[in-house]
Amino acid sequence: MKAYVLGAAIACLALFTQAAQAEHYNNPVYEVTITNITKASQFTPILAATHRPAIAYFELGQPSSPGLALLAEGGNPTELANELAGTGKVIDTANSADVLGTPPLLFAGQSVTLKLEGRRNRTRLSFAAMILPTNDSFVALNSVRLPRYGKKTFYALGYDAGSEPNDEWCANIPGPLCGGEGDSPNAGGEGHVHIANGIQGIGDVNSATYDWRNPVAKVVVRRIY
Repeated sequence: MKAYVLGAAIACLALFTQAAQAEHYNNPVYEVTITNITKASQFTPILAATHRPAIAYFELGQPSSPGLALLAEGGNPTELANELAGTGKVIDTANSADVLGTPPLLFAGQSVTLKLEGRRNRTRLSFAAMILPTNDSFVALNSVRLPRYGKKTFYALGYDAGSEPNDEWCANIPGPLCGGEGDSPNAGGEGHVHIANGIQGIGDVNSATYDWRNPVAKVVVRRIY
């Protein structure tokens, strides 16, 4: 009887282990570590998502979505998160504000690690956050393929949402340095998402301190199981 009970327990443990392995195989989990590699800029709360290949945060040369424009102009990711949820293609999301606390900014030289779940063989990673101090520039990875095993390093670029003129006046830039207005509905702009060109010193933001060139972030993605 004891041998039977022991054998049954071992069989149950084996089945449990197999189920756990299958769960990890089909639903891998990733750590995404984002490091701000600019000289002095800050990133606002980072909205990261794992999702199906059918969607992306933006397309170069096309207008930004309202949610992306709000994030790029004022650092608020809420509307972009709602847009992503409405696609039905998102697997998991994470917000760096939940990790960083107050203030929820990622300063130059600092890193933050987010944890996201994926799906086997069909998962992409995207994230975005406003770059401060700018009018409507943002750092992003846009629908990159996650590693099947181990880890992979990406370098994220700075983009311009094209939704606001790049006048570089603090009155039109939010954040701790400028404290100006964020969202600028109907303010104009280039009209399409493009590669940002840093701070040119045409307003009252000091280009010697806050100018930057791409890339602006180092991203290490590691599959943890």
